[in-house]
Amino acid sequence: MSHYLTRHRTDDGPRWAVDGCYLAEGTGLSTLLEQPADGIVSALCAARGESAADGELLAPIDDAQEVWAAGVTYLRSREARVEESQSKDLYQRVYEAERVEVFFKANGWRVMGHGQAVRIRRDSQWNVPEPELTLVINRDGDIVGYAAGNDMSSRDIEGENALYLPQAKIYDGSCAIGPGILLASPDVLAQLPIYMSIWRDGATVFQGETSSAQLKRSLAEIAGWLTRELAFPNGALLMTGTGIVPPDVFTLAVGDAVRIEVGELALENVVQS
Repeated sequence: MSHYLTRHRTDDGPRWAVDGCYLAEGTGLSTLLEQPADGIVSALCAARGESAADGELLAPIDDAQEVWAAGVTYLRSREARVEESQSKDLYQRVYEAERVEVFFKANGWRVMGHGQAVRIRRDSQWNVPEPELTLVINRDGDIVGYAAGNDMSSRDIEGENALYLPQAKIYDGSCAIGPGILLASPDVLAQLPIYMSIWRDGATVFQGETSSAQLKRSLAEIAGWLTRELAFPNGALLMTGTGIVPPDVFTLAVGDAVRIEVGELALENVVQS
């Protein structure tokens, strides 16, 4: 049986829960991911209380943890990057290379949760959400679960110059993860359906679907490149790239609602400026 981790707002600060019940105070994702993969469930059972978790959902990540991301891992993503870029061969070479493109996305305290607002940059004219299977990785680099992720991106900024990637990807409100974390083995995550829909003024303006099975690389390979020379003693979250890209004529507008479904999890956010 899978266990479902959520993080909630309470009068005494953020509090973690498992399967709808609060964990003991002081138990968080950081402490759980300090455990080896086979010790996480035991740690959860030992810390599980009886009080029902009823606080507002927060992003399922501790403030001091980090979110990283992998790029150009789907064929559709490679096509989109080639179309937008002034250096068109760059992303083709990344897609075909042995080395995976990994980049920093957000500190934990910057991440938006389910029902919270994401943003588009005021200095960008072409913005899209990117629905991504987000891996949860423990201290040893093992994949122990997943969440749904939204890697908000400014396509015109990245397309102008690849060195502008941090500005296209890292800004206030650019990362949403949620609604919680489902513990699962890497084998389960290899064939998850991924779906995105965008509403504007009550009407659907875009919808698309893919599957983690369409990834060019295995999940273990992607995680392995992140942790090859970088330690995460309290674990980390890793977005694995997007296989759903709206057409070039589309850009997000303030007030749009974005729903991202990854496996059993659904993340919803409204766009602000």
